[in-house]
This record gives sequence, structure tokens and C-alpha cells, in this order.
Amino acid sequence: MAAARQKILIVDDDSNIADLISLYLMKECYETRIVGDGEAALAAVNTFEPDLILLDLMLPGMDGYQVCREVRSSKDIPIIMLSAKGEIFDKVLGLEMGADDYMEKPFDSKELVARVKAVLRRYHKQQNAAVAETSDKIVSYPDLTINLTNYSVTYMGEQIDMPPKELELLYCLASNPGRVYTREQLLDQIWGYEYVGDTRTVDVHIKRIREKLHDNEDFKISTIWGIGYKFETTQRSR
Repeated sequence: MAAARQKILIVDDDSNIADLISLYLMKECYETRIVGDGEAALAAVNTFEPDLILLDLMLPGMDGYQVCREVRSSKDIPIIMLSAKGEIFDKVLGLEMGADDYMEKPFDSKELVARVKAVLRRYHKQQNAAVAETSDKIVSYPDLTINLTNYSVTYMGEQIDMPPKELELLYCLASNPGRVYTREQLLDQIWGYEYVGDTRTVDVHIKRIREKLHDNEDFKISTIWGIGYKFETTQRSR
């Protein structure tokens, strides 16, 4: 019996671009569905049940940022944002909303397909690892517990809302206190592929983690200028 094809939801009000993207993806044996606005996108998430969403930012009515926020509130579906906006602010905002990747228009079709494959690989690798893991993956410090099995973070006795990428990044750093990671290493380890473009995505996620955990006497995420980051602590993990 043939394996089910992975499904890609294309959200773009420009039918020419959407049709072209769909053609490229169907050639790679993906099943696609095209919708042209945010409300239709949210409906399709439930009816089509996509494995990945290609989400244009400039949509009529509900924009791509709002769609991303709504999807992220209830679903863990990989999202690649597409936009003609190339400003750092727009990229940062998209990543902060929970997008897995961000591509500027116009884009090369081969790169788009490569990004789709890479994001899906990372996602399924993460899912398969979670299923195969028989023991809890937990890192714990005073005031902080990161549980990679059920994707939860508890800080100062309260559970913190943290998207999967932020949690995985924090878990990676906290699991190896004192180790310096370059931005490229973190991208490869957390996102699962060689990121094409700048490394701003790591900085954005670190910033968000710091905002949620605040300053703590027992630990901190330190910036190693020109290199990357490390998790420093005065206490050993339990």
C-alpha cells in the first residue's frame, strides 16, 4: 500500500503565485490545497489537516500574522511565511509569532522546495524521537524545569507558555551548561538543516526566552559576542 502523500496548505491571494507553488510541490509528490484568505486558511487547517502551511503575510481581511497566531494557539503545524517584505522587523515579527521559516518574494522555486523538505524533516524527526523515547527528557534547575517529553516549561512554580522551537532551544542549552554553541550549530540542531540566510532567527528566539524567564541568580543565557550563546549556572542540573 502506497504511503499517504504529505499535504501542504498554500495561503496566498495571488492565484498566479499560488498555482505556481502548487505545481512545484506536486512535482515533488506533495498534495496541495490553495486558499486565498485568512478565514479560509483556518477552516482548511481543520478540514485539510496539512502537514505544513505556506503562509503569505499580505492577505485580505485577517493577515498572515493573525493566521499564524491562531494556528499556533491550538496546532503544532510547521509554518513557512512568504512575504514581499524583506525588512528585519517583518522577519523578526514572523518568527516571534511562531513561524518556522521566512522567505522573501520573489523566491527561487528550488529553494522553496528545499525549505519545505527541510522543515518537514526536522518536524518528523522531532515527532519520531518523542515517540521512540522511553524515558522523560527533563532538565531541572532551581526554579526551572524543562520537559521535552510533554513540551512544558515550569518557572518559579508556574508553567510558562513557550512555543516548540523556544523550548527545544532552551533544552539544548540547559542540557549542556557551559558549552558555547554557535548560531549555526543551534540552527542545525534545532531546525535540523543548514539555514539559508541570516542567523537572526536564533537571536529572536533567545530574546523571547530571556523575556519569559527574566533574570535569575542561579542561571542565565549568556551571549558570546561574535560566536553564539551558552547557558551558565551556579547550580548543577538535577
